[in-house]
Amino acid sequence: MHAIVYTDGASRGNPGPSGIGVVVRNESHDVIETYAGYVGVTTNNHVEYQALIKGLQMALARGCTEVSLRLDSQVVVRQVLGEYRVKDTRLELLHAWVMDLLGRFDRWEIAHVRREMNAFADKLANDGIDNHLKVGA
Repeated sequence: MHAIVYTDGASRGNPGPSGIGVVVRNESHDVIETYAGYVGVTTNNHVEYQALIKGLQMALARGCTEVSLRLDSQVVVRQVLGEYRVKDTRLELLHAWVMDLLGRFDRWEIAHVRREMNAFADKLANDGIDNHLKVGA
């Protein structure tokens, strides 16, 4: 089974309260699963990796053997492709986790998309923050 996974992380401040959003679509581009969650106070690149990890875990849990990943974080996309080095030691661990998860798929691809093409995942990431702040208020 093939999934198209859109992920996004939102950090209000850098670091600041952060949320992740994931949209999993099937080959017909129908939404089959979504996720919005709060991940604490962290940085923008850190939260982008956390969103990607969650998206990969969701695809694996659905039994997907192929995945197409869509992110609006050019830095994370280029680090996963090996075009940029991962210099931050905290990001090295998350990068290694992503690469381990990717190794469980028969085939994968990752691409950068414009922010407007990732609006649903962005909304979910911000919902993750908003829902946490409402509960905490």
